[in-house]
Amino acid sequence: MSTSANRSAARIANARSLLVPVTAVTMLLCAAIFGFFYAWAVSTLWGLDRIDPRVAIEAMNAMNEAVRNAAFAPAFFGTPVALAITTLLCFRAGRNDAAAWFGAAAVLYLAGALAVTGSVNVPMNRAMIDAGVPETLQEAEQVWGAYSERWQFYNALRMCVSAVVFLMAVMGTVRLAQRSGQ
Repeated sequence: MSTSANRSAARIANARSLLVPVTAVTMLLCAAIFGFFYAWAVSTLWGLDRIDPRVAIEAMNAMNEAVRNAAFAPAFFGTPVALAITTLLCFRAGRNDAAAWFGAAAVLYLAGALAVTGSVNVPMNRAMIDAGVPETLQEAEQVWGAYSERWQFYNALRMCVSAVVFLMAVMGTVRLAQRSGQ
């Protein structure tokens, strides 16, 4: 076997040896971010909609400030990175069918979750924090009503996108398992 063929075989073997642990981390991150958006969609905002809007605004502001932390960052920012790394490893291992699933999931996450968060949800959060809590109940009801409805729509979008991203990563993993069993 030539030196070039040896190097190629070694790269493929190395990529294949990394696929299981990297794919496991990728799946964990995809599941974590889907779970995060899901929990907000089905509990947090619905709960805040049931209380005094002045308290809801104060609580939402506190949660939006608190979410910027080292526990949340890996799931939010690491998901597309892990998907991209998994895509590259799949390509290097000759698993192009699986790579297509992971690559498409990375692109979808970037456009449908990360970009939406940065262009819609974060600016809304900053505006709410900057505006402060209205003093009157009537004003707070108007502010919270407008904020909550729009914010929930875009969070539901992020939740659905992250669910599809997770399912695409599952499909990529299934393709890897099917190919390795042949």
